Amino acid sequence: MSPSDFDEAGRRGAAGRPRVTPEIAAEAAVWVASLHGPGRNRAMEDEFRAWQARSPAHREAFERTTDVWQDIPSIKLADAYAAAHPRSSEPEAGRAQGGNRRRAVAAGLAVFLAGGGVLFQQWREQGGYGTAIGEQRLVMLEDGTRLLLNTHTHVRVDYGPKQRTVDVRGGEALFEVAKDAARPFVVRVAGSEVVALGTAFSVKYIDGPKTADSLTVTLIEGRVNVRPAAGAVTAGLAPAAAVVLHSGDRLMLGRDAAGATVVRTRMDRPDIERAMAWQRQEAVFDDTSLVDAVAEINRYSRTQVELSNELRQARLGVSGVFRTGDSAAFAQAVAVLHGLRVRETDGRLELEKVR
Repeated sequence: MSPSDFDEAGRRGAAGRPRVTPEIAAEAAVWVASLHGPGRNRAMEDEFRAWQARSPAHREAFERTTDVWQDIPSIKLADAYAAAHPRSSEPEAGRAQGGNRRRAVAAGLAVFLAGGGVLFQQWREQGGYGTAIGEQRLVMLEDGTRLLLNTHTHVRVDYGPKQRTVDVRGGEALFEVAKDAARPFVVRVAGSEVVALGTAFSVKYIDGPKTADSLTVTLIEGRVNVRPAAGAVTAGLAPAAAVVLHSGDRLMLGRDAAGATVVRTRMDRPDIERAMAWQRQEAVFDDTSLVDAVAEINRYSRTQVELSNELRQARLGVSGVFRTGDSAAFAQAVAVLHGLRVRETDGRLELEKVR
């Protein structure tokens, strides 16, 4: 099948939805394995973006394949990557031969991913997207809206004739909303609704067991309305009354401690470049408390940084730009800054005072 055939296949489908062919599904399966493998590099990412840009069906296949991959416990990324890139003692053949091998392996991977009775049509109906810890993911919705999902984020999309709705179950996402006056764009999160027509904003919802729940809405451009969600079962994190945000505003909702009932509301105008540094895989701290800085860094890695009880009580601050996902570099930098010691224990990095 030629690229033009792929493009034509991507334009067909019931009710205007992209129709994913078995060939596209198979290629998507290989891309999922390859991008999660140790051989990922800039050239591979460029090739992947070119493949994904061929049609909406290509993007649909990749998104749904990733969803199912994460949802089926029996699928192991390492096994699939090994299947997609078999070892060989022979020198690498030309691009054409490699492409043939990729297509052959892809067919097998597509069957592997479809195990358990999961079909592409079912994936479309789910409307869910997510990222693993340390992963970022760009999602293009059917109306042209762009979603950039940060680490460990889960959302569900539901587009109706009168409203476009996205439920954020946890994590952080940047929304670049396509204008549609007839269908408002509503993000539901933690008992709040963020209502927009055409704008750009981010939503960050943290509900970890070690910290009090918090919700942050940062408006990059346009205007949004943040209000208590209609029909919410619990109070969640919502303002007492609707709040209108203008470009550059940031609304923060939270509780002073885990389990507290009173929701505190605060609004400011942050440096947007710093606030959105996570898009560049960076975390920017400006005299941030050590406890808060560690909590932010820990969102991006399974290698957790932990503080001794003494340090958790100390009033230490952190300033600087740090690479997300590199917990070791962060811990070492903080140790040098405050004269601490880093001890690695059971896969954790413990910061403690030097005795």
